[in-house]
Amino acid sequence: MTADAPILLSPIDHNRNITGMTYVYPVVSRRAGGVSVGINLNPNNACNWHCVYCQVPNLSRGGPPPIDLAQLERELRQMLHAILHGAFMVDHVPADLRVFKDIAFSGNGEPTSAKEFPAAVALVARVMADLGLVRQIKVILISNGSLIAQARVQKGLAALAELDGEIWFKIDSALPKGTARINGLRQDPERVLRRLASAARLCRTRVQTCVFATDGRSPSDTETRAYLALLKRALAAGIPLAGVLLYGLARPSLQAGAEHLSALPPVWLEAYAERIRALGLTVQVNP
Repeated sequence: MTADAPILLSPIDHNRNITGMTYVYPVVSRRAGGVSVGINLNPNNACNWHCVYCQVPNLSRGGPPPIDLAQLERELRQMLHAILHGAFMVDHVPADLRVFKDIAFSGNGEPTSAKEFPAAVALVARVMADLGLVRQIKVILISNGSLIAQARVQKGLAALAELDGEIWFKIDSALPKGTARINGLRQDPERVLRRLASAARLCRTRVQTCVFATDGRSPSDTETRAYLALLKRALAAGIPLAGVLLYGLARPSLQAGAEHLSALPPVWLEAYAERIRALGLTVQVNP
């Protein structure tokens, strides 16, 4: 499953072709601080959002094809065996990051858009139980939360909670014009709050937010104040948030207009994080 000349992964190189697998890929995650095994339920590069900062090549609107669960399980078992018992860490991971941190439903689109999502969570639970990894390795769902009202998605989230898993719920803007610019669709803040509440009451949930400069300009005061107000409303409503993941651009976007985007200085991110912490939330910052 490895090349003749081993490829060394890094937080700025998420080479998903290193294993040649369809659904499973390993990355060195800056947010996790080690090796994350990704599960890609959107191998056709289709998503119901179109985020301007997305690093997926040839991203298109839509949903995933049918998922071959048997193949997914084979790939996951093979990948975990290589990490736990093989030479994968030595061959492909820098020495200071050779720690297996999590399994993440992420990939090239919205994971919950796959009708097999709850079955995939159950599959992961079964494999982890076989390997003695339940509650030893974190399981994460990285999601835009757009399909949270669907019964099958809620079934999958309940199963995720049984694994002591976590949802990273994407909120990049609290303004409809901001979500239109960043995520490719206008979002009503009230609907975002309802979805966030549903997610957090089903499974431990952290808000995940990407911030960046556009044409050299940092997010406006209007944008940041609206975001902080949304978080404040969430807390006032009793939504049990586990914190915020605030991150910048470490890898270039592969979408049209990418030339307008750039990373913000770490000092800007830290100052923004302090404003979020002042609301009573923990914040993890990854520039």
